[in-house]
Amino acid sequence: MHRVIISGGGTGGHVFPAIAIADALREIEPKIEILFVGAEGKMEMEKVPAAGYRIEGLPVAGLQRRLTLKNLSVPFKLAKSLNRAGKILRQFKPDVVAGVGGYASAPVLWKARRMGIPSLIQEQNSYAGLTNKILGRGASVICTAYEGMERFFPADRIILTGNPVRRGLQNVGELRSEAAEFFGFDPRKQTLLVVGGSLGARTLNESVENGLSEVEKAGVQLLWQTGRHYFDRAQQATKKYGDAKARDFIQRMDYAFALADVIVSRAGAGTISELCLVGKPAILVPSPNVAEDHQTKNAEALTRRNAAMMVADNKARNQLVPEALKLLNDKVAKKTLSKNIIKYAKPAAATTIAREIIKLASKP
Repeated sequence: MHRVIISGGGTGGHVFPAIAIADALREIEPKIEILFVGAEGKMEMEKVPAAGYRIEGLPVAGLQRRLTLKNLSVPFKLAKSLNRAGKILRQFKPDVVAGVGGYASAPVLWKARRMGIPSLIQEQNSYAGLTNKILGRGASVICTAYEGMERFFPADRIILTGNPVRRGLQNVGELRSEAAEFFGFDPRKQTLLVVGGSLGARTLNESVENGLSEVEKAGVQLLWQTGRHYFDRAQQATKKYGDAKARDFIQRMDYAFALADVIVSRAGAGTISELCLVGKPAILVPSPNVAEDHQTKNAEALTRRNAAMMVADNKARNQLVPEALKLLNDKVAKKTLSKNIIKYAKPAAATTIAREIIKLASKP
């Protein structure tokens, strides 16, 4: 029986793929021992146990991009996390450690390398993050979602797998009536889905709020995931619009995707992988607040191939809702975007990565 640590997290974009890999490992080897290691206070500490897995937290924190006193505590938290990661590795004795990104993965992978434990890194983005670039030098296998990653990692260790996604997102088209009933919508009406990631996105929220009357005038249904911080305000704003519903977090994303005729979203790597799988027309609004401008590069990988549309964050408040309504009324554009985006779906990504983990764990 193999023992595996999966490390990383911070956002849904890291947590849900990690859970998908764990589920795939259990399918292949039902008695496998899996331990997650995440960052204290982050969403993985809630979502991982809810999915049926054990998790240990580290006090690790990432550097803030703006000047703030919080950055002074980062080195101390890192030192404490390295010490804790070492203890976890000695106690659990994993055969392999898998890192899915996010700063929580750094202490575990670094310590694993020092202890001679094989490691696998899953790089979600088309432009590798600094942590993974450094850790990749010592990783046994690097699983990527995009081609051309040899500029960041040793070519002989790269495997193109795609990004793992949440279960149940294939064939969502068959769920439209069920989804409409679940959300209390009319399955015959056009529906716009707006998702700002698991934590919400201020630009998307403000853009939608600014355009609510236009959405109503167009006779379009709106399903709007706001994140918890914006939810109260969004709920107030949608009160007078019968066909607009705000949710702080949508548990049934399969239903949300099934109902959507157009999806507006940030451009995180995990989100893009889900959009490819569901094959719906999408407008991407890359977040400007991520390292190395990952999201713009992710979005451009699709817009270059006419597989999605993009609206810049600084133009979204005026342009986003009009562009979304225009796309909803353009049957040809919707069909073209759907046909092109689905070409990049990799539904077996989680299973492929799980097999690589077991291969590493099985080496003497």
